[in-house]
Amino acid sequence: MKITLLLFLTISLYADIKQNMFNLYQNKKFEDVCQQGFDNFKAHKQDEEFVSLYAFACLKSDYIDRLAVPTAVLKFSRESRANSAYFAVILMQKKLLYHALVDNYDLSEFRLPTTDYVLSRVFDLYAKLEKHEPRAFYLFEDPNDPKLTYKLYLSRDYKLDKIVIEEFYDTITIKRHVYW
Repeated sequence: MKITLLLFLTISLYADIKQNMFNLYQNKKFEDVCQQGFDNFKAHKQDEEFVSLYAFACLKSDYIDRLAVPTAVLKFSRESRANSAYFAVILMQKKLLYHALVDNYDLSEFRLPTTDYVLSRVFDLYAKLEKHEPRAFYLFEDPNDPKLTYKLYLSRDYKLDKIVIEEFYDTITIKRHVYW
C-alpha cells in the first residue's frame, strides 16, 4: 500500500511539474520554464517532451548554453532528433560567431544549415562578410524585411566578453539578446 501511494504521489508531482511548465510556456514565461526544467532535468531526462519543452524555453530566453545537454539526449523519435539538430545548429553558430568576434576568425567559407532564430539570421549575415578588419559593431538589414535591422557587437568585460544582438524595427528597439 505504501509503495502504491508513493508511486501515485511521484506520478502526480511529475505531471504537475510538466503541466506547470507547459502553462508557463503558453504564458510566455520562458525563463521560468527554463529554470524549472533545469532544476528538474535529472529526474525527467528520459521524457523527450519534457526535455524539448525545457530546451525551447531556454532558447526563447536566450540561455543557449543550456541546449547542449538536451541536444545530446533528444534521440529516440523523429521529432526529438529534429529538435536536437535545430538546437545543435544554433549552439554551433553561437560558438563560431563568438570565435569570429573575439579572435577575428573568418567565417566566410562556412556553409551551415540555418534556422529562423535571431542568432542564426545574424550569423548568416555576418558569415557573408568577406575577411575584414574587426569593427566596434556591425549593422545588418534583414533580407526579408528592410525595416528590421540587427546591431551586433561585443560587450567587453574584464572576465568574459559577451555577444550582443539588438533587434530594431525602424529605429525602435524590439529586443536585446546577450550571449556568453
